[in-house]
Amino acid sequence: MFDRVLVANRGEIAVRIIRTLRALGITSVAVHTPSDEGARHVLEADIALQITKYLDIEAIIAAAQETGAGAVHPGYGFLAENAAFARRCAEAGVAFVGPPPQAIEAMGDKIRAKATVSAAGVPVVPGGAEPGDDLASWRDFPALIKPSAGGGGKGMILVRSAAELPDALDSARRTAAAAFGDGTLLIERYVENPRHIEIQILADTHGTVVHLGERECSLQRRHQKIIEEAPSPFLTAETRAAMGDAAVEAARAVGYTGAGTVEFIVDGTTGAYHFMEMNTRLQVEHPVTELVTGLDLVELQLRVAAGEALPLTQADVRLTGHAVEARVYAEDPARGFLPTGGPVLALREPTREPAREPAGGPPPGSREQSPPDERAGRGLPVVRVDSGLVEGGVVGSEFDPMLSKVIAWAPDRDAALRTLDRALAATVILGVTTNVPFLRALTAHPVVRAGELDTGLVERILPELVPASETPSDVLAAAALAFHAMPQGADPWEITDGWRAGEHAWTTWRLESRDGVHAIAVRGLPHRSAEVRLDGRAVPARIREGDGELSVTLDGRTRHYALARRDDTLWLGSGGQAWPFTRHKIGDPGDRPGASGAADGVVRSPMPGTVLVVKAQPGERVSEGQPLVIVEAMKMEHTVTAPRDGLVTELPVQAGQPVDMDAVLAVVSAVDSAVDSGQEA
Repeated sequence: MFDRVLVANRGEIAVRIIRTLRALGITSVAVHTPSDEGARHVLEADIALQITKYLDIEAIIAAAQETGAGAVHPGYGFLAENAAFARRCAEAGVAFVGPPPQAIEAMGDKIRAKATVSAAGVPVVPGGAEPGDDLASWRDFPALIKPSAGGGGKGMILVRSAAELPDALDSARRTAAAAFGDGTLLIERYVENPRHIEIQILADTHGTVVHLGERECSLQRRHQKIIEEAPSPFLTAETRAAMGDAAVEAARAVGYTGAGTVEFIVDGTTGAYHFMEMNTRLQVEHPVTELVTGLDLVELQLRVAAGEALPLTQADVRLTGHAVEARVYAEDPARGFLPTGGPVLALREPTREPAREPAGGPPPGSREQSPPDERAGRGLPVVRVDSGLVEGGVVGSEFDPMLSKVIAWAPDRDAALRTLDRALAATVILGVTTNVPFLRALTAHPVVRAGELDTGLVERILPELVPASETPSDVLAAAALAFHAMPQGADPWEITDGWRAGEHAWTTWRLESRDGVHAIAVRGLPHRSAEVRLDGRAVPARIREGDGELSVTLDGRTRHYALARRDDTLWLGSGGQAWPFTRHKIGDPGDRPGASGAADGVVRSPMPGTVLVVKAQPGERVSEGQPLVIVEAMKMEHTVTAPRDGLVTELPVQAGQPVDMDAVLAVVSAVDSAVDSGQEA
């Protein structure tokens, strides 16, 4: 086994790998860019070195040699599936914790992979591929476009008609080139009512290949997974065995070693399955497999890379209980899952349930997790968090928006979903808008609870998961009370009204939240008590604040919040939800910031990111819905369109320019007003 291993990644996967290295007594080496100096993986590693960028192969090799690392673990991402990187590690005398380069090449190219596994007898989805086929002439719809060199759903586009195809091909090719350095595409017949089910395999250098059962990954948005579970509630034992055998044969066909995942698309009606791709690396969702098998996949990766034989055969693999994973993203589901960002002002991550811990167990709040089999063996729920977050850090737009993963295990699926919901409810991330409330709504939906899943389900039920709703009145009251309690010179709880002797004054707070501006009247009373006007009546209130927590009692009912302040903004968190409030100055317009529409013709960026393409020119006549600017953030493209017919009178951005959320990208004026002001030639 290695004495020292360099982790060539960042975020939650780097932290997760470091955890196993620590358990095995192996010295961990982290690399980081200047902006990540205070990142969690840097803080948890034994040694950390600064490099210019994470994908700098030579810098990583140099860091491994400088620190005496015997191996490099690439985590997942670009380097994990880079055959050139694997070869460079071998040239430098450093073990690559992953499959051999030829296996990466064979499976990393989706076109070649389909041909390889098809020859091995594994069923594949009918389709065409570049450069041999003219994809623009494809006529079998619906169809799915995919980058040949890609993964993670990036660049995948569902096309339902020939009219959509040209723009979809252009967008997919552009995304593929930017994300993977290769714009080659393939197109496949889209399977209606599809389930996305994958098989985890392990292979050593001694000829042993086993599978560890399946993971159901059908709950997706933008073709990217958000909830995964093991085992699948859909597969029969016979189908599981057949798919497992097919995955093993696919791995054998390319001489695979290490941990890998063979992904299948499964017809939810007939149960027929087809090979989609093989990911030649550790998967984001690997924790659910670890929890139902009791195995540490990172440890097994390391042992295989060190030349050891796998310590198990297929007959040794047992699946126990049920595990579900939820991916926590910096994104806003109510705005089409657009990426968000900002400073992490407050962070509380769930731990295993201390109330269920036997005497002598870890204290409440301990972040250390028991090995999966320890608690599972007693039939107790397991809560695990894989996270790269640190309080005080900043979530930017240059990396993937996934922040952490919350995983739950229980003896059965219903209990696992309930345990996951409690863990998500205990999650607090203030300062950054996340998808945690959406995840809770999704896992609680009756169709999901029934296990009736497919990859289009989230899109169909989205209005039920992110309904338009106003900020609850009790949360508004809590925010107003918190603002009222902030130091303002005189004690706000002792101010009396000059118009009525001895009467305490009412102060009206105008607070701006995501759903608009609200006016809440508060008056302080002695002994830290107060009154709040709610629904036309004065409600008695009391607050207690300390150590980032706020307790508010309204009309005898107490609710607890996480609390964070930054400049003029106050964040409250409870039950997995987070609400930002800003003091709205007198005379400010009541419109929410960032609003764009036909009324004023102002087009704003829906997310922080970089301008990728400018598709219009100043002075150009445009039609409503016509693309103006394409913004990219976290490898995701978003096309911003004209809000009305008119003339482009302002276009202050250019390709390559970074922009903040709500930055003005263009102004489309009505033609009549543009002519009147002399702006049309």
